[in-house]
Amino acid sequence: MLTVAIIGASGYTGAEAIEIFLRHSQAKLTYLTALPEECGNVEDIFPRFRGRCNLAIEPLDMNKLTSSAKVVLCCLPHKVSMGFVPKLLAAGLKVIDFSADYRIKDVNVYEKYYQPHTDKENLKQAVYGLCELNRDKIKDAKLIANPGCFPTSFILGTAPLLKNKLIDGTVIVNSVTGTSGAGKNPSKNFHFPNMNENFFAYGIGKHRHQPEMEQIAGEIAGKNIEVLFQPHVAPFDFGIMSTIYCQPKEKIAADKLVEMYTEFYKNERFVQVLKTAPMLKDIAKTNYCQIYPTVSKDKIVIFSAVDNLIKGASGQAVQNMNIMYGLDEADGLK
Repeated sequence: MLTVAIIGASGYTGAEAIEIFLRHSQAKLTYLTALPEECGNVEDIFPRFRGRCNLAIEPLDMNKLTSSAKVVLCCLPHKVSMGFVPKLLAAGLKVIDFSADYRIKDVNVYEKYYQPHTDKENLKQAVYGLCELNRDKIKDAKLIANPGCFPTSFILGTAPLLKNKLIDGTVIVNSVTGTSGAGKNPSKNFHFPNMNENFFAYGIGKHRHQPEMEQIAGEIAGKNIEVLFQPHVAPFDFGIMSTIYCQPKEKIAADKLVEMYTEFYKNERFVQVLKTAPMLKDIAKTNYCQIYPTVSKDKIVIFSAVDNLIKGASGQAVQNMNIMYGLDEADGLK
């Protein structure tokens, strides 16, 4: 049985990871940690686990962690992860990191959008954990950079076009996320009286996921891809709907586009190509990405939907872990 620890288990992604591991047949949670003020019995912090999980969330003890787990899900904020990951790797553990600290390979770009990088050495060995595209690299990885939620919907939505070099010019991405994307700690914009019956854009012209999108899109296409990304938030709990607009290099019929996507993802268990636009309720609480590619006024338009906490975070992390250890890729996720 594979033993797993979670650092930062008291947040939304930690809770979803706990839920997944309660269903997992080949892995079990052995150690959960968080800040001292967020510690306690799991069932007290998350009452949904009452009678289902008897673990406690404890202040981090590195010796206890390294002796009780083989793999660590690091559910920590950007910059904070870099303070823990080198120690975990040095202790012989494998790490799946949820922050952006190991996603962006160009340190200058990372530091422009985040802060100074303090672990450039491990950045070199980190594998970008988008399972459908990097499965072979993930198998042998010691450090996985779990993709961002918005980039997951974007990259899966455009990968067939990028791979076949069918995009010309800037790709425009409009995404709408639920309020859980802001994390567990409240802020004034996400306070109920402001968020209820509201809808607004944020991160205008400077959202941190844009360089991640451009980096991975460029790697797939084999050339620089310019992305114009604009996120919005709406008053629902879970999910991301991305609408992606592309200028094709040549005309393509909508039915041929669907055929191409269906062929591209034919062996992928968690990508579903639809013949109509997806609905967020259909992917909520699942590890699926649903995609509908079509053509409108000679432009390619792709609708791509994921649950931001599952396929956009904890579910994808467990999918990565399953690949790393040769387990059934869907274990715990269906």
